[in-house]
Amino acid sequence: ASLQVVRTPRLRGGTVEVSSKGSKLLASASDSSEPEEIVRIHESNELEDYPTSENIASEPLPFYSPESDEWPMDYFGESTRGDLLPSENFLKPEMIMSKDEIINICQDLGLDRWGTPKTWGLPAQPQRSIFCSRTLNLRSIRCIGYDMDYTLIHYKVTEWEGRAYHYAKENLKQVGFPVDDLHFNPELVCRGLIIDKSLGNMVKVDRFGYVRRAMHGTRRLSHRETHEIYGRQLVDLREKRWLFLNTLFSVSEGCLYAQLVEMLDSGGLKIPTESGDYMQLSYEQLFNAVSKALFKAHVEGRLKADVMRDPEKYVEFDREVALTLLDQREAGKKLALITNSDWEYTKVMMAQVIDRFLPKGMTWREIFHVIIVSARKPAFFSQSMPLYEIVTEDGMMREKFRMKEGRIYSGGSASMVEKLFNCERDDIMYIGDHIFTDVNVAKLYMRWRTALIVREVEEEVVAMDRGRQHTQELHSLIKSKEQCANILNHIRTELHRYRGLGLKSSLFNASSEKELYETMGRLLGTMVEYDNKIAPMLYQEGSHFNPYWGYISRAGYADKSHLMRQIEKYADVYTSRVSNFLRYTPYMYFRASKQSLAHHRNLDQYRQEVPASVLERIDIYPEERRERARLAEGVLDEVPSADSRASDSREGYVDPICREMPPAYPGQTSGSAVVVVEGSDGSTGMWEMSNTEFGHQIERSGIPSLDNVAGGAVREQEPEVENSYWKRRQGSNSNDEFDDWDLNKSVDPIQPR
Repeated sequence: ASLQVVRTPRLRGGTVEVSSKGSKLLASASDSSEPEEIVRIHESNELEDYPTSENIASEPLPFYSPESDEWPMDYFGESTRGDLLPSENFLKPEMIMSKDEIINICQDLGLDRWGTPKTWGLPAQPQRSIFCSRTLNLRSIRCIGYDMDYTLIHYKVTEWEGRAYHYAKENLKQVGFPVDDLHFNPELVCRGLIIDKSLGNMVKVDRFGYVRRAMHGTRRLSHRETHEIYGRQLVDLREKRWLFLNTLFSVSEGCLYAQLVEMLDSGGLKIPTESGDYMQLSYEQLFNAVSKALFKAHVEGRLKADVMRDPEKYVEFDREVALTLLDQREAGKKLALITNSDWEYTKVMMAQVIDRFLPKGMTWREIFHVIIVSARKPAFFSQSMPLYEIVTEDGMMREKFRMKEGRIYSGGSASMVEKLFNCERDDIMYIGDHIFTDVNVAKLYMRWRTALIVREVEEEVVAMDRGRQHTQELHSLIKSKEQCANILNHIRTELHRYRGLGLKSSLFNASSEKELYETMGRLLGTMVEYDNKIAPMLYQEGSHFNPYWGYISRAGYADKSHLMRQIEKYADVYTSRVSNFLRYTPYMYFRASKQSLAHHRNLDQYRQEVPASVLERIDIYPEERRERARLAEGVLDEVPSADSRASDSREGYVDPICREMPPAYPGQTSGSAVVVVEGSDGSTGMWEMSNTEFGHQIERSGIPSLDNVAGGAVREQEPEVENSYWKRRQGSNSNDEFDDWDLNKSVDPIQPR
């Protein structure tokens, strides 16, 4: 048929029509004669005839969705719920597609090599990607919960937080704070900072808890000042001294506090008291004043009233959010709105942000299977609280004890959502912007899958690209300094051996000593020159993103920030906005990238750095494996085997006692040990043997190994010491602690020295 009609209940009796060209998706409502265009999907043929209930019975589909209560886990440990399986005919070898066929299909459908529509521009917008910390199969997710503020609705930070800053200033002014000359500066603060209420500082710490950057008031502290104040102190957020700024709502709070700290230090913060004196404030009391003023600004309602009156001024509208939610609902996901905002604010803002981009006659309430306002997160995830259903538009409520689909509630708990949709743990994903309230608690208490909205990621990815040359130059300077330092360290070590120990040195002698001293001086001067270039560049690292704090994901030169550690630990995926899910479809399988540890190294890069002449003598496999290969080919090795050495009948030699020589002994090869064999006449011989053969010689020599000592093989060699470990072993009977296998008893922690 040239036109395929599919009926869907979400348009209230209307129809969705796919044109014969497959270039437009049209919707028509029962009360409208003219179809309304929702969105243009592609310029080329993308949509196929969707099978209806009439032709499914006559023409079996080449795939099916298995029905099972116990869905198996795949090799990544993810549920396979929602996966499609091919019919038996499509498992034949001739039906398996080649790589060229897959590429041709992508070209025919207007997709890139990864199967993503080219019209979406994903390869050209890496800042709009979804970044995966833990593997997530979106197909297996049955329910998706959404926060509202800074998640479904993204506010313009400068306008929203600037307005909150304005009302907080007014509240402080009412109690005598001289704040008229203060102005909002959003660059002073970024997400992920920590306020030190004892010293009036804002600090940025790395993933281990060490302070890497700090500001006192509006002045950034130098590296020396930061080290003198905090040194090796670990920041523990469980202490009341620290406050973690983990959301964009904290920008106005941090900015106002930093400015007031500067006023307090300069003596400009004079607050008169009833007695005629001036109030003496500590840094912690000052923070409490700012926090209360900002809390009042949010609670009293003036800020939200301004936003509802003029949403275009405070909100960034994203038409793709609506289509993202529709895709997820049509894919069979249960959608839940779970927000701490009240009902009056929620219904106004969601209608403004979502309804304008929905098909005609459809509202935002029809997208969500359940709506929960005033949820009181994080207690929503960790406690059981009363549930009330909102039954009128003005917010009248009645108490309920369980949820039903299509209703609007206030309060309740996460466990009620699980019972409503018959889901639990990995079946549910919650998406929010608050690292603690939305992500941390949902993960810890409910074991839900989580996604974090970090709007700053878009700006940071762009800033990292702009600062790439700066970062590369900084890295090159640091590597050059390390090269000088390595040379200097080697010379210093040889000097200690030559001067301190009186050993023969391969570098120092009477003729070369003066020249080497001069070389050391020049190396030190070169390193100082490198330091003079590195220090200012390191100080400005990340200034493309924020001139004070750099990148939010980094702390120090090459380490992750505390915020980034929290994101990786508690957020399965993170991205800049909800609409980014549209580019991946509701069936995406997000796989975490392979983590690089300190001892991992890219072999290709290694082979590029090491000269070819050196690589020819390096084998990544043990020497003994190569030796066995040579023996298998019938080629006698120049190094005698362990058995031949043991049976050596040369006059003057007895069973050898082996000493391991320094690894840099001339002629020693990789994976082997150089040993000296002493004869009865005092003569010595030198052999090179593999590590395995070296162990065999140790056994033949009679020298006890650690394993033999632990096993009691040389007990008779232990001197008679009162209450010694071996004396206890010798005097023990079959019922002592070593032979008693009662598993309810613990083992004596005494270990052999």
